[in-house]
Parts: sequence; structure tokens; C-alpha cells
Amino acid sequence: MSAPILVGYTATKEGADAVAVGVRLAAATGAPLALAIVLPADDRSVITPPNDGYERYLQGTATQWLAEASAMVPDAVVHSTLVRSGESFAEGLLDTAREIGASHIVVGAANGGLRGRHRLGSTATELVHYADVPVVLVPRGARKTPADTGIPRLTVAIGTRPGREALMDEAVALATAADVPVRLLSLVTVDLPASVDTGVIRIAGAAHADDVLKRAKTALPAGLASEVIVGRGDSIEDAVEHLTWEPGEFVLVGSSRLAQRGRLFLGATAAKMLHALTVPVIVVPRTRAPKPETPKPETQQPDTQAENGASA
Repeated sequence: MSAPILVGYTATKEGADAVAVGVRLAAATGAPLALAIVLPADDRSVITPPNDGYERYLQGTATQWLAEASAMVPDAVVHSTLVRSGESFAEGLLDTAREIGASHIVVGAANGGLRGRHRLGSTATELVHYADVPVVLVPRGARKTPADTGIPRLTVAIGTRPGREALMDEAVALATAADVPVRLLSLVTVDLPASVDTGVIRIAGAAHADDVLKRAKTALPAGLASEVIVGRGDSIEDAVEHLTWEPGEFVLVGSSRLAQRGRLFLGATAAKMLHALTVPVIVVPRTRAPKPETPKPETQQPDTQAENGASA
């Protein structure tokens, strides 16, 4: 993977969590890292008139914060820093992702969440509804995982609804780039109405596991280590909590069937999984977004100096 990984940075512990996960993802796949801060657009407010001194202060503060973020990145990871503006932090990140041809957008949890848990703030919520590239949701405290942990394994939550082909494509691309095994997870047995007979649930789970195995043989390239497991529990959250998770692994989930093609929309099952997961989650659009033909900007070269200015 050579496309940049974009981290939406804020000068908080949650921002440091996002940088840490972005670093591990970039190091594992050989991708460059872009650290970005999004400032309010000049025309976002009609109440407060523009002030050149205030704008210079914002730019200077953003540059300082990005320098601190850059210091968290190991020398071996090619990285750059960007200052952009937007109507919202999420919109600015989406515009920047398109500008540099980012493969993923990484964002930290909302402030106030429990350590090791996910909590979606306004930026993450907006991204998982409108992004056209995979979004990496980072649990609080992820910065505590050592950078050399890498990515030991990818777990892919496979369902029966449209969009799983794009999910498998993303899993194969990421697993191949990082040279890590894939674990295919079926939660069909706990994603059925409560009125369904338990015997029917067991049959459905076994049948789905077999189906996943058959599809995996054709979807996964030869030589890529993989396994299939069926989650069991009284609920999605219960099933997830009963599974074994390796430190540093990532979970991939698909978008809801309600999502527009090429866009994200966090479905009910994925949202329930987030309540129990303690590892980073990659939400994948229903279809792969077309890659821009324009050459990648400065993110392919080491650069620890912030680039001032707003995107067009």
C-alpha cells in the first residue's frame, strides 16, 4: 500500500491515540503518514468578522501542535504535516483525503470515554456516515500499545448482506500489505430475531460458517493464513466480549445496506460491536472509491514542518 494514511490530529490524548494507531498502520503497510489539523473555514461564521491577527495565531498554534505530533512518529515512518480548513473537522479531513489520495482516515475517540473503549464524537460520527474511504476508529488509550506491536492479525466481521465483497477486498489488500493473517468472524448466530428457535440458530450459524469458508478459499490469495470463527452469545456485545483479541490487532467491518455506493454508513451490528471492542476498527465503504489520477503531494516525502494554508 503506497497511498498516504491520513490522521486527523487534535492536541489531546485522543489525538495522540490516533497518531499511535496511524503510525502502526503506516509502518506495517509501508505507507506514508499525513498528520492534519483542520481549522475553521474563514466563511464559517457570519457573526465573527475575519481578523488577520487571529488567523496568524491559529496557524501558529496548529503548526506547534503538529510539530508535537510529528515528534511521536518514528524516523522510519515517512510523514508530513498539513494545516487545512473546513466547515467542520470531518469535512476538512474528507477534502484533504481526496486531495492527497489517502487510503484511510484515522480519528481518535471522543473525550470522556472509558480507557480501551470506543466513543464516537461529532467528527467520527460524520465520517462514518459520509466518508468514501475506510475510516479507522481508535479506542481511548491506544497510544499505550507499543509501536513495535505492529498489526498481528486482522479480524473481518463477515455478514450476509450486500457490501461484503468490498470488505473482503479491503481485508485482502491490507493483510497482503502488512503480511498478517486474517480471521473471518461470523455473528449470524447472534444477529437473528429473538423469536427464532435455538436449533434454527445453530443450523444458520453452521451453514453461514461453511459459506464463509467456501468464499474465503476463492477470495483470499494463496499463502495468506486465515481462519473462520462463529461468534456466540446472548447479544452482539456478549459474543464480541467472549472472543480473544490480540494486542494491536484491527477489526474490519462493512457499511450498512443503507449506505450509498462508495460511502460509509455504520450499521446496527457494527455499532453494537463498537460497544464491546477494545481494538481499532476499520469501517469500509460498500464499494471501493475510485483512486485519483493526480500525483500524490508532499506526503511521500519526510517533512516535519507544518504546511500553512487552506485547501481550495
